[in-house]
Amino acid sequence: MKFLSKEDPKIFELIKQETQRQQSGLIMIPSENFASLAVLEAMATPLNNKYSEGYPNARYYTGNQFIDQIESLAIDRAKELFKADHVNVQPHSGTSANLAVYFGLLKPGDKIMSLSLPHGGHLSHGSKVSLVGQTYNIIHYAVDQKTELIDMDQVRELALNEKPQLIITGSTAYPRQFDFQAFSQICQEIKAIQLADVSHIVGLCLAGVHPDPVPFADVVTTTTHKTLRGPRSAIILCKEKYAKQIDKAVFPGIQGGPFEHVIAAKAVCFKEAMTEQFINDQKQTIKNAQALAQVFLSNGLRLVSGGTDTHLILIDCTNLNITGKQAANTLAECDIYANFNTIPFETRSPFDPSGLRIGTPALTTQGMREKEMELIGEAICNVLKNQMNANIKAKTKSLVKGLTQKFPIYSDIKF
Repeated sequence: MKFLSKEDPKIFELIKQETQRQQSGLIMIPSENFASLAVLEAMATPLNNKYSEGYPNARYYTGNQFIDQIESLAIDRAKELFKADHVNVQPHSGTSANLAVYFGLLKPGDKIMSLSLPHGGHLSHGSKVSLVGQTYNIIHYAVDQKTELIDMDQVRELALNEKPQLIITGSTAYPRQFDFQAFSQICQEIKAIQLADVSHIVGLCLAGVHPDPVPFADVVTTTTHKTLRGPRSAIILCKEKYAKQIDKAVFPGIQGGPFEHVIAAKAVCFKEAMTEQFINDQKQTIKNAQALAQVFLSNGLRLVSGGTDTHLILIDCTNLNITGKQAANTLAECDIYANFNTIPFETRSPFDPSGLRIGTPALTTQGMREKEMELIGEAICNVLKNQMNANIKAKTKSLVKGLTQKFPIYSDIKF
């Protein structure tokens, strides 16, 4: 970064400090991961300079002959990777991808059925504070109060009664698998569109350790920066019958010029996702999460739904006599990063909820396995049970330092 360090030393120093924070801490926020250096390099290119409104071979600007090849390659790789009929690689984020689906396939006031936010859903699935919640008629399904699992009989009953035009399968804090086939059968029964938002679990789906939505859902959206380990962005997959509506909704519907430097980085991550190493890491991500969950359970922590089938764990901190926010902040003092989160049937404010959401994608990318999860899990339990104990915090920071030195990330980046 020789040019940046001279031109803007303040920004350079902050980038340096943030990189060092990532290198020296345990990143356990389930929605965060480490993109490869190849992905990062693709983003830091003069592709940033090019306006390319439209689609390959149908642009509103000249000079896109190489841009067209890059975006076409990204599309072709995504179609091969996901075995999808049609792919749009232009959405800037998971939320904008979802907005494009709604804009392209629904009318304002149409009914959307999705998982409730406190039960693991996402803001863009219809929260009242979002544009979606204020534009469409939103109804929510929820987890069963006793099992904290999605009950498909309850989902079907609600769908038959409400007759939504679109049903969303997907979440940000549901630690169990989604039955996309069962949702598809319900959608067919009421003639609804099925949107599967697999932003969190996309890598797991590709590895075959979570059901694949593509054969069943009409439309699939996903971010590219979580388990997929690509740039911070998103894509839309859909059946051919919806292709024109989706493309028109992305551009000119809700976006202008696409980020072609990011699209190039997506193409890189799609290529990486076709490797055996990627598949093995996705399988290990679940093994690590389940090993971590077992440590938590053996230490008396209450886990929502009793465990996990995926990359994330949701801890109910109530019996620890702390809030999720206190738990997250205490762990951050030890250089362990998780995030506070609502739990099903939450009684506290979303700004200071009862839950702590924690995951294993980034640690797995670094090369950590079950042995490390056991060490980390025991340390987390000790900290959460003794949050005022400075000695335990110091020992935990020392453990973190040792692990990050043993499993370095971005060691080729020199400042």
